[in-house]
Amino acid sequence: EVHLMESGGGSVQAGESLKISCKTDIAIPNYFIAWFRQAPGKEREGVAAIDSMDLTNLADSVKGRFAISLDIAEKTATLQMNNLKFEDTAIYYCAARVGLGTAFIPGYFPYWGQGTQVTVSS
Repeated sequence: EVHLMESGGGSVQAGESLKISCKTDIAIPNYFIAWFRQAPGKEREGVAAIDSMDLTNLADSVKGRFAISLDIAEKTATLQMNNLKFEDTAIYYCAARVGLGTAFIPGYFPYWGQGTQVTVSS
């Protein structure tokens, strides 16, 4: 069983920054972690992904504002969110799977965290 624990999140004003992290205990050397988000009444959407070879992927809606990084030693993926907008408000989930790649397909991921709330006030 693989576990993921999100941290960070909270409430900020539009234009401000926030950082959320996801720590995993996955024991396989090749893996990737993705961040998804889900706003009320909307489908879960992929935001960013990174694999253990440092290949990254960002959704068009966050390019230029968000950045994802992975600390291999700590097995922790961090999503730095800058210039936050009201529409970024959602519960953010991290997910992990064995193997390399950066696809944002929720069904690819067998392991999920509990989610962390990000609220942006306009």
